[in-house]
Amino acid sequence: MVLLPFFNYRFRKMKCFSRYLSYIFRPATSILSCSCHTEADIISTVEFNHTGELLATGDKGGRVVIFQREQESKNQPHRRGEYNVYSTFQSHEPEFDYLKSLEIEEKINKIRWLPQQNAAYFLLSTNDKTVKLWKVSERDKRPEGYNLKDEDGRLRDPSMITTLRVPVLRPMDLMVEATPRRVFANAHTYHINSISVNSDYETYMSADDLRINLWNFEITNQSFNIVDIKPANMEELTEVITAAEFHPHHCNTFVYSSSKGTIRLCDMRTSALCDRHAKFFEEPEDPSNRSFFSEIISSISDVKFSHSGRYIMTRDYLTVKVWDLNMENRPIETYQVHDYLRSKLCSLYENDCIFDKFECVWNGSDSVIMTGSYNNFFRMFDRNTKRDVTLEASRENSKPRAILKPRKVCVGGKRRKDEISVDSLDFSKKILHTAWHPSENIIAVAATNNLYIFQDKVN
Repeated sequence: MVLLPFFNYRFRKMKCFSRYLSYIFRPATSILSCSCHTEADIISTVEFNHTGELLATGDKGGRVVIFQREQESKNQPHRRGEYNVYSTFQSHEPEFDYLKSLEIEEKINKIRWLPQQNAAYFLLSTNDKTVKLWKVSERDKRPEGYNLKDEDGRLRDPSMITTLRVPVLRPMDLMVEATPRRVFANAHTYHINSISVNSDYETYMSADDLRINLWNFEITNQSFNIVDIKPANMEELTEVITAAEFHPHHCNTFVYSSSKGTIRLCDMRTSALCDRHAKFFEEPEDPSNRSFFSEIISSISDVKFSHSGRYIMTRDYLTVKVWDLNMENRPIETYQVHDYLRSKLCSLYENDCIFDKFECVWNGSDSVIMTGSYNNFFRMFDRNTKRDVTLEASRENSKPRAILKPRKVCVGGKRRKDEISVDSLDFSKKILHTAWHPSENIIAVAATNNLYIFQDKVN
């Protein structure tokens, strides 16, 4: 049991394994959770840094917890890849907009890492209105021997100082400090849903429901509006922006998705305001599948460029789609995440689950896709073999040296022993946020207040 300072986070380690096709995932760290969680403990975002040595999570309480990967040791090979708590800090506090009489939640919507340039780490975190740039650094020495201060930091009487000393650095216990370096505020009228760091590493963008702003890391009091879809009359509003991301290699290109299931690719070289897209990706709807819920389930909740920059992946309520940048009329791949819920859309609408926003991620080689589902299930799709698997992140199924078996959902008829009925699914348990190590088969899965981290088995 580890008690994190200041925030009453109680983490405990528990071994759990999961198996995927040719991968056997072994715990890098596994369940990290709060034993008696509150709403504030629910994890709202998960993100590996560019090397995969650090993993950051944000929660609804405005806290950021950073985990660091243990170094590989010959004496303790079983600890390979284990992630332990590195730093914890309060990123955002609840605020109140007195002009609009609105409460601003402290919930962390997104975290994005900047590439490491020196010994310190930098990351962006955002709630609904404010983006902050944080510096995370280590300190293992402290200065001693000040002339004007005593050892307790109190000012000395100048009349009592008869000699001058040269301050020296003394070793001390390692301390990790998180300090806010920039605060980017007052630029969004609506809730921020995405932030993305540009490949030039000088700018980043933040997107809300109707606008996308471009920021320079050195300028906090001014941003440039690059997309604005707000109509002159709000009654004419037909769609909102749901996610946005920069191209991984071309600093002038970005995409954003909408609630109508469309993706727009924009080129900032064409004009200052990207009100005209360079490419428009949309799949024609099959009239035979048209229903009352069609518009809701077609809304895209996440959009991600592949690491190569050649493809775009989108996630709507029931499917994950892969688009080729050179083909706009239809996706080249469509994967059914939980098509068995199509007959349950009415009840999912009544309990608001139909509005859940699931994320999706690529593995390091863009060959495997991962996304979440209900009942703490998460899905993986191999793009080469076209095989898929359903796995469950559960404490009940997590035993030392055990392998988490693939799960199957029974839609109707006789149910086998290893299957679960679609009527037995727990819709309060959902995997909305996932992350994949940039170069290794290590995955992080957030299930409510639990963080599961798996890695592939090493023989």
